[in-house]
Amino acid sequence: MVQTPRDQHTRADGHIANSPHGSGNMTLVTTASTALTDLSPADLAAFHASQRTAYDALKASGLKLDLTRGKPSVEQLDLSDALMALPKGHTDADGVDVRNYGGLNGLRELREIFADLLWVEPEQVVIGGNSSLTMMHDVLVQLLLHGGVDSPRPWTQEEKVTFVCPVPGYDRHFTMLANYGIEMVTVPMLEDGPDVAAVEALVKDDPSIKGMWIVPTYANPAGSTISEEKAARLASMPTAAPDFKIFWDNAYAFHHLTEDEAKSADIISLASASGHANRPVMFASTSKITYAGAGVAVLAASAANVKWYLGHQQFASIGPDKLNQLRHIQFFGSAQGVRDHMAKHRAILAPKFEAVQEALSGALDGLGVAHWTRPTGGYFVSLDVLDGTASRIVALAKDAGIALTPAGASFPHGQDPDDRNIRLAPSFPVLDEVRTAMAGVATCVALAAVEKLIEERGGAMYEPSIGNPEGA
Repeated sequence: MVQTPRDQHTRADGHIANSPHGSGNMTLVTTASTALTDLSPADLAAFHASQRTAYDALKASGLKLDLTRGKPSVEQLDLSDALMALPKGHTDADGVDVRNYGGLNGLRELREIFADLLWVEPEQVVIGGNSSLTMMHDVLVQLLLHGGVDSPRPWTQEEKVTFVCPVPGYDRHFTMLANYGIEMVTVPMLEDGPDVAAVEALVKDDPSIKGMWIVPTYANPAGSTISEEKAARLASMPTAAPDFKIFWDNAYAFHHLTEDEAKSADIISLASASGHANRPVMFASTSKITYAGAGVAVLAASAANVKWYLGHQQFASIGPDKLNQLRHIQFFGSAQGVRDHMAKHRAILAPKFEAVQEALSGALDGLGVAHWTRPTGGYFVSLDVLDGTASRIVALAKDAGIALTPAGASFPHGQDPDDRNIRLAPSFPVLDEVRTAMAGVATCVALAAVEKLIEERGGAMYEPSIGNPEGA
């Protein structure tokens, strides 16, 4: 088995080409299998028949499996069950009675833990409720209603507001923007972060571009991690908008799948050093560390941005759930406690991600019809298939009892212009179910690919008895 360089894929003719989607930590493999495009008409028909047989058997097996979202498994949630017996007492180290009002910025000890983890000062940290997405939403809405610390006016008073969105990316980022009528312009997400040259070209002359999203560490779904050099360019680049903001969603900063742990770029310090201290706002949470529905969320930013955020938040809250914050303080104990806890998650997750690789490689290597990422952290594998077949694959999988994220979900408005990308989320099912589901997905990829090639050669179109190309 020959491994090819990251961010490349093997074309059907056996040559190496850059991935048009630039999908993250990608190690692609080839074997002696013949690429489907090199098969004779008779051999292609025989391959099609074999995949139809395999798919029929898959449908007959009565599966009901879900790979739609990156949820922690029951086994992962069980790691944090000691939280159920906490907190012990109702005062923190400063004597604060956590049962009462107040403390809008969160308990000091928890701010210190996350300051250590995120390389900022405790005064730059706000601890919120269980959802970092809520904090992102609050920041966006306050920018729209009031503008930021460096805004000449509220964003709603601008002729239009546009965000740069690396793709493939996180669907909830895109739907949040769409909900407020914010326009989106895409740039490719590469192995070492977004195409910064493309970002720089967009923002330097267009004052309507007010911000950008980025998942900097083990990006959703590409698995890529932004380099320090690219982060520095984003922090320092000239922008036509004086109040340009980077929504730095560091959701997977601690979610390593190997002992070779990626380090997040220090965007707060880089921005401060470049004279744009108020440009980034960082977010994180324990949603995939302790309990997804009962964790704590984190915002980190410049002192001015923190003051701005709390100044508006005071009208929405009299204080967060400090009982839950104290519970987490006692559970973790320190920043090292968080790191140690994440090693337990890695032991559960790593075999599932390896199962994805084994299934895809075993069925698809050498066929020239797909390439995929091999992430070293995070919660997703990004699968690129033959153009025009992603929706078909999702529909086939759905009819076989395997639920996948809708094709195009990793693009604004759910529209992948190439109908090529599928996000795979193997975290929630048990390991054996991951193996079964991914073997089924590989069958669907191969079947959709051979259907497409037969169609392009003037053969029969898709048969409606198997799935619906417009479905899922």
